[in-house]
Amino acid sequence: MANFDTALWCDLLGYLRQRHGPICRQWFFDELEPADLTGGLLQITIDSEIRQKYLQKQCVEQFTEAAQQVTGQLVAVKFVGASPKFPKTRPNSVIAHTQSTDPYQLAADQMVLSPDYSFETFVTGPNTKLAYAACAAVANQPGQTYNPLFIHGGVGRGKTHLLQAICQCICQRQPETRFLYVSCDAFVTQFIDCVRSGEMADFRHRYRYLDVLVIDDIHFLAKKDSTQEEFFHTFNELYQNRRQIVLSSDAPPAEIPDIERRLISRFQCGLVAHISRPAYETRMAILSAKAELRGIEVPKDVTAYIATKIDTNARELEGAITTIQGHAALQDREIDLKLAREALGDTLVAPRANQATLQIIIDVVKGFYNVRLSDLQSPRRHKSIIEPRQICMWLARKRTRFSLEEIGEYFGGRDHSTVLHSIGKVEKRSTLDTHFARQVEQLDDKVQHISSSVEPVVEFS
Repeated sequence: MANFDTALWCDLLGYLRQRHGPICRQWFFDELEPADLTGGLLQITIDSEIRQKYLQKQCVEQFTEAAQQVTGQLVAVKFVGASPKFPKTRPNSVIAHTQSTDPYQLAADQMVLSPDYSFETFVTGPNTKLAYAACAAVANQPGQTYNPLFIHGGVGRGKTHLLQAICQCICQRQPETRFLYVSCDAFVTQFIDCVRSGEMADFRHRYRYLDVLVIDDIHFLAKKDSTQEEFFHTFNELYQNRRQIVLSSDAPPAEIPDIERRLISRFQCGLVAHISRPAYETRMAILSAKAELRGIEVPKDVTAYIATKIDTNARELEGAITTIQGHAALQDREIDLKLAREALGDTLVAPRANQATLQIIIDVVKGFYNVRLSDLQSPRRHKSIIEPRQICMWLARKRTRFSLEEIGEYFGGRDHSTVLHSIGKVEKRSTLDTHFARQVEQLDDKVQHISSSVEPVVEFS
């Protein structure tokens, strides 16, 4: 290494931690090494091809700024493999064709996987056990276990994480495998571009001669008839040749609007796995894992506070950690509960998610079950009434600030033990019945959506 000693390297990493905390990961400090500073170019080595590619695509600007700051020189940064253990070219992007314009190789070169999204960093819980196990099985034996594999769930539940984890595992264990990970939006864009330029042969070669095709957010095929037609034939070609197909969506296959029935039937012919909201304990574990990945210490009372305040998805939990980390760096303070409250704006009496009204909850449940308010408040114990009443109580407890006694009083003068029993029944059944869990989740999402679009309403106290 020329003219870049250990002290300068520590200063560079310290600058990144201070000025660009959100991009910093603990492995920056453990695995990156400055290799050479010659002719104004600082080469930094990394022993993982996935991480090298990610750094080169996503972090060059920040590292360059840091290098120029600590050296006082006009320095550029480049991330390189740690030779000789690390090949210059990805094995799975090398194919029989030697032409640099090969469509698969070009697509593989453009594919960037996040090092954050590996099986090792994925936090499993009751909401993700089936999806995680299925993805791990597919990664170990592509095309031989669950094919196609269809993962669905709300935004930020971990679908993208699992899809990229499959790709990373395959890349590490079976580097000769020809795979592509792409968003549905990118698939559609590439299809349109190739139609316009008359390069459909290249497009089909890119997608129909793969060993593994992974497409995120497949629901974006909705209303795109020509692209659906092309994907239908691509799916058939891969499936008939026992090539692995992995798809994700915000909704289960049958509930994706404006998708051809023949595609829906193919999505359903393999394993369909649902990811629901993470439970409190899982949210705590996710927060701890995100903090560890960034190499920062977050006290347990802070993770408990965040896990209580945010109950929707992992992406919002990660955003909370990033926000708190940024405030701590800017103010040069240790992370504690006071800082967390300030950073996340703890100015409301209750979290945003608790701004629903009983009227909104009742309207949503009534519309879904086709029952009347008088039925929900009556002493009737018919199954067609008990289930929507119990869900109303569960939603009221989760999305409003009313006590158990107040909720029971509203629903026919029932006592708090009846409300507790109803809440317990909904939660227990949700863990045993995925269809019921998805139904409850959809009702909850609708309550949140309506609540966020109306002015706050003051109800009885």
